[in-house]
Formats: sequence, structure tokens, C-alpha cells
Amino acid sequence: MRDGSLPDSGGAIAQDGCFHCGLALPPPSPTVRHWRATVGGVERAMCCPGCAAAAQAIVDAGCTDYYETRSGYGATVERLDAPELALFDDAGNTGEGGLTVEGIRCAACVWLIERRIQAVPGVREALLNVSTERLQVRWDPARCKVSDILRALRAIGYTAYPYDARRHGEQLERARKKLFRQLFVAGLSMMQVMMYAFPVYMATDGTMDADMAALMGWASLLLTLPAVCYSALPFFLGAWRDLRRGVPGMDVPVALGVAAAFVGSTAALVKGQGEVYFDSITMFVFLLLASRYLELLARRRAAGALEALQEGMPASSLRMPGYPHSRATELAAAGSLRPGDVVLVAPGQAAPADGVILEGETEADLSLLSGESRTRRMGPGDTLPGGAVNVAQAVVLRVGAAARDSTLALLVRLVEKAGQGKPALALWADRVAAWSVAALLVLTALVFASWQMIDPARAWPAAIAVLVVTCPCALSLATPTALAAATDRLLRRGVLALSPHTLETLERATHVVFDKTGTLTLGRPVLCATHTFGGVDADRALAIAAALEAGSAHPLAQAIRAAAPSATAQASGVAYTVGQGLEGEIDGLRYRLGGAAFVAALAGDAPPLAPDGEGSAVWLGSAGAWLARFDIADGLRPEALEVVRRFEAAGKTVVLLSGDDARTVAAVASRLGVKVAAGGQLPDQKLDFVRRLQGEGAVVAMVGDGINDAAVLRGADVSFAMGGGAALAQLHADGVLLGDSLLPLVDAADTARRTLAIIRQNLAWASVYNLAAIPLAATGLLNPWLSGIGMAASSAIVVLNALRLRK
Repeated sequence: MRDGSLPDSGGAIAQDGCFHCGLALPPPSPTVRHWRATVGGVERAMCCPGCAAAAQAIVDAGCTDYYETRSGYGATVERLDAPELALFDDAGNTGEGGLTVEGIRCAACVWLIERRIQAVPGVREALLNVSTERLQVRWDPARCKVSDILRALRAIGYTAYPYDARRHGEQLERARKKLFRQLFVAGLSMMQVMMYAFPVYMATDGTMDADMAALMGWASLLLTLPAVCYSALPFFLGAWRDLRRGVPGMDVPVALGVAAAFVGSTAALVKGQGEVYFDSITMFVFLLLASRYLELLARRRAAGALEALQEGMPASSLRMPGYPHSRATELAAAGSLRPGDVVLVAPGQAAPADGVILEGETEADLSLLSGESRTRRMGPGDTLPGGAVNVAQAVVLRVGAAARDSTLALLVRLVEKAGQGKPALALWADRVAAWSVAALLVLTALVFASWQMIDPARAWPAAIAVLVVTCPCALSLATPTALAAATDRLLRRGVLALSPHTLETLERATHVVFDKTGTLTLGRPVLCATHTFGGVDADRALAIAAALEAGSAHPLAQAIRAAAPSATAQASGVAYTVGQGLEGEIDGLRYRLGGAAFVAALAGDAPPLAPDGEGSAVWLGSAGAWLARFDIADGLRPEALEVVRRFEAAGKTVVLLSGDDARTVAAVASRLGVKVAAGGQLPDQKLDFVRRLQGEGAVVAMVGDGINDAAVLRGADVSFAMGGGAALAQLHADGVLLGDSLLPLVDAADTARRTLAIIRQNLAWASVYNLAAIPLAATGLLNPWLSGIGMAASSAIVVLNALRLRK
């Protein structure tokens, strides 16, 4: 247990940090808050939610006197004794939660951790995201507790604690710095040892006497010690942990290879005969650490998107409890906001929750939510999503949903869900890597025994070469590094892949089925065309129509006002006739705007032009004159035509499936060049349509946005929901388009194709490399020095190849 400062009078201990564990509190900032727990009727500051939960559990159990009589601080998470693990149980009785796991070294750790946790009675699911080093667990609270999971992880050598963003980030940074120090020491040792080994290699003609050669050898031994005892320590600790559990992982052959080469070289140096491999050892350790450092950086970059999202959630807000009578503000926790609260969002701050702007006009940066690089103008009546950054001037916002239900909070939960599963290729690689370690150890023993019978002097080098060259690190890294890079790229481009099979299935899709309203179209009426009569100027006609519609909230009125020039006329005496239109006076003239029959009563005669196409026709007329016709329809997205053409160019069949009437659907399909279209489809009919395609052997990708699309999104082989669509659709989809554009979907298809190609390249390279290297090492043609280079280079190649996806 970690001891704190000496007790002061009264038995309590003096403290200015966390009241429970004594660690320093994080410095206050807009994105960091202090957790609190009430102890003895006084609110005490805690450094993390884990300490707050532990303290609250002690108080609730009636053991408050623990804090009055203790002589030291409570144990930190890293050194909790077994009974103290139970302190987290009350904080984890929901049956689902995330844990941060320390000590993950390679993909074999993922397999070992998931296998061990799934064996704990009551655990339903355990998925470890290697990119973020977070373990997501679902369990039965009646049969399993958080302490059982933490205890199981500790038993196999891993430290875990309930997820806390600040502590998790600090842990990852500490791991990076430590690995870099080990890499630096190994590199320094390698260069120095090479300085002594090179003259010995060059003196093949006997020009170097035995004493000088021995001196070079002893110097190499001393310089190799830091690399073996410090830099290679992670491999030895990992191997010991694996062997203790009876599950050999990737560290076992590495540790055996380093140890065997070092012991054999030391023995040869002491005896004065035989080969020494100190240069090979230092180079092997350096190259392997270099490949692991590259892997760590790749994982950190993949996790960076989630960290940015979490940091974008403000911890506090300026609430205006007296609005509109008082404009006084008070500081309130963002988590305490409720629908109906009014808050002030200052320039440079993020909206604490979704809400509607009551006052002020500004520009909002939505890049964190949708990937849009340009800011969006917003004013009264517009919805400002939680997490959007106000970049212009202060606005007053009425909260529409609690902070935990905001757009950004939902996005964070979706991102946390993403990447936890594994596609089929990753599962295959995990299985192969798991049994290949055991096969490698058996093969090494056979090679050593064979050479002992043929030429004992070559048995040791051959066994070391086999151990080193065939370590299945490249096979283990081939898939997760590519998936991490691809997920990072997609998120930066505005696509969130939620299911493990998303990329694989999208790449194989033969049909791409689109909903119409809100997917291929904008989901709101827009002015498509303006036809004027009698020489009337189109802008003047729009200005008149917008003036008449100035006070209307009807969707058609909003479409006209959005298309009108900024300087509009002023209307007076406006009267609204339900279901027909508006009548009002502008500059002394009477105008009517609405249906043809309604306007004809003022303009006279029949309309001069018959309506055509889909949508609604709105007429404008004055006494004895028809002035204009406005064609308003659900406008196509600007990028819809390009998206359809690019999918067709990729060999996929595009289908339009909608609940709208057949005439409207056919008109949209004609404008987009879509050959297969069906209108009037109810939700169950959409699902039947997709199932018929699947029955004919098609692999169907579905794109939709509404609640009525939830069933077909779930029934398709792979599905995507629009980011601005219904939450139910997003929950049933395999991916979410975060922005208001379909172009990222085409990028996702291209990324899926490239990702699967790179994964296959990596797996092929790892397999071919091992098949070629094993015979060379076993027959003694490949010495340990070259084996180390080959193995480390193989791992580095798959990591660098995967990182190409980020470009």
C-alpha cells in the first residue's frame, strides 16, 4: 500500500491532493474537472472517478471513521491489494463498462486478455481495442463484479482500472517515453558494439592477435549489458508472464532468442573459442523495439481521434437561470444541464449540449462532429449541436437535450463502440499467430537436436536463428495496424465504421441501395426553378414572394425565403387562406401567392404554363396578371450524381428505394441515371426487396437516414446512416456518415478496397517471409545477425505498409 504523509492532530492526515489516494489533483482547466465525494458531510476533491467511487463506497458502508483514523493514504489503483479491488464494485453495477489496460505489448496480448476475461464466470463479452488500449466488458451483475475482472487481469500480469480519459492519456504517454528510452539505449549499445565487432570481422587474415580479439569481445559484452538488462526487459517480462500462464505469446521466442544468444556468446568468450553474437543481439533488440515503437505511434494516432472528441466535450457552462428577465450567469457543470436550461456560449467555447439559438448570430465550427472544414453561419432558431465550437460572437442557447445525450456525446459512444470487434481476417491472423508460437518452439527444439547429431558446434547458432527469424510478430501486426490506420483515415474523412465487418463487406458489395428523402435528396424543400411571365424580373418576383411569406413557418415558405435576394420588399395586410395561399399588399399593389386556382381569382384566366416534373408549383399573381411560377421540390444533394456515377464506375449496381410515390421516385432516378428504382415502399417492403436481392446472391450495402429505414439497415449486409438522420437509424447501421454529404461514402468504399488489399499484402508478406526464412535458418545458412535484421524488418514493413492508408 502506498503510504502518505504523517498524521496530524485528530488522527487525520494532512493533504492537499486527492483526499482518498493523495495523488496530485489535475490542474483546473475548461476541459478538466475535479471529481468529488462527500465524506463526513464535507465535499472532498478526488483525482479521478475511481477514487470518488471508492470513497463513496466506504462512506455508504458506514465506515467513515476510516478517514478519521487512517495513518496513510488509500492504495493507488496500480497497487491495490485484492480486498481493495472490491471498492470499484459499487461503481460498476450496470453490467457494462470500459477498462484501461496497461502493459499491452503486441496483438498476442489482445488474444490472451480477451480469452482470460471471457473465462470469468458471468462475463458475456470482452473486446479489447488494441488502438486505444481499452477493454470493453459486458457482464451479469448477479454473477460477476468489476473486482473479479480486475483480479483476473492482475493474475495474468496486467494492471487495469476503470477508464478515465486523463489518466489513460498520461499512461499512454509514459509508455511511449519509456519505450523511446529503451530504444535509445539499444541503439546506442548497437552502435558502440559495432565499433568493436567490425575490426574483428575485417581481420580475417590473422592480423589481430588473440589478446586484442578477446579485449574487443569483453568490451562488446559490457556494452551489450544495457541492451539486454534494460532495453530487452519488456520481452523478458512478457515471456515470463506468458509462460507462467501456460500461454506462449510473441515475447517467448524473442526472449529465448536474446537469452540464448547472450548466454552462448558469453560462454564462448569465457572459453576463448566459438562465435560471439553481441552485435547481433544489440541490433536485434534495437530493430524489434523500433518496429514496436512504430506500432505504438500508429495506435496512438488511431486513438487520437477519440481523445480529440472527448476533449471537445466541455466540463462546464455558463447557465442563465433568470433568462429572459435577468442576464446574470452562473458556472454549472455541463453534466447537470437539463432540457429547457438557457446557457451563454462565449466565442471560442464549445456548446455544452444540443440546443436552439435564442439570441445572436455567429459561425460554428463543426469539424469535430462532421469533418466539415468550413464554418457554418447560425442564428436564432437554428440548432447548435453539442460539441460545436462557437467561433464568432456570443449566443444564447436553450438546451434541448442533456449533455450525455448531445450529438458529441453520442458520437463518442459510437466511436468507443467502433473498433472493438474484429473482422474475419483479423480473427484468422490471431488464431494463426497463437498456434504458430507453440509450433515455433517445437521446431526450434527439433533443429537444435538435429544439429547436435550432425555438427554440435552449429546447433546453438541454428536454434537461435530459428527462434529469431520466425517470430510471428509481422503476422500478428499485419491486420490490426492496417485497421487502425483505416479507421483513423475514415474518421478524419467523416465516416465512422461501427462494425468489425464494415470494410470487408463494403469492399465485396455488389449493390448499393439508397433511400431517397434525406439521403440522395436534402430532405427539405428547395426552389428548383423560377418561371416568370410578362417580362417580370426573376429576382423581383422572388422578393415579392419572400415578402408575402415573411411571417410563415411553412416549409415551402422557407424554401422561397432561402432563395430570395437579401434585400426584400415589405408586405402589409397579409392574409392567409388555409390550404390555398397568401394575399397581401406591396407598394400599393395587391398580390396573391399559392395554388393556381387561388391566384387565378386575382390574376384571371388559366395559368400560362402547365406544371411539370415532381414537387409543388407555387404561383404568384397580381390584379389581371400572372407574374411567376416557383417549382419547389425536395432538392437533390449536389454530390448525388457524382456518387452514383462513381459507384457504377466501380462495378456496383445502384438502386433507389423509397416510400415516396412512384412518379416522384422515377423522376429522381431519371435525373441521377439510376436504372433500378422502386417507390411506395413501406419499411417491411424495403426489407423484402433487399432480401430478394440477397437471395439472388447479391451483397447489399444500404444507405438511409430515417426511423423507417432501421429495419432494412439492419437487414442489409452492410449499412450506413446519415449523420443528420434519426438516432435509431444510426444505432442499427454498421457505419455513420458524420457530415451532410454522401461523398465520404465513396471515400469509404475506396478506403475499404485499399485496406483489404494492404491486409492481404501484409499477410502474404508475413507468410512468404516465414516460409522462406525457416529453411534458411534451420539449415544454418542464416546466422542470428541476419535473422534479427530479417525479423525486425518484416515487422517494420507491415507497419509502414499499413500507415500508407493514412495518406
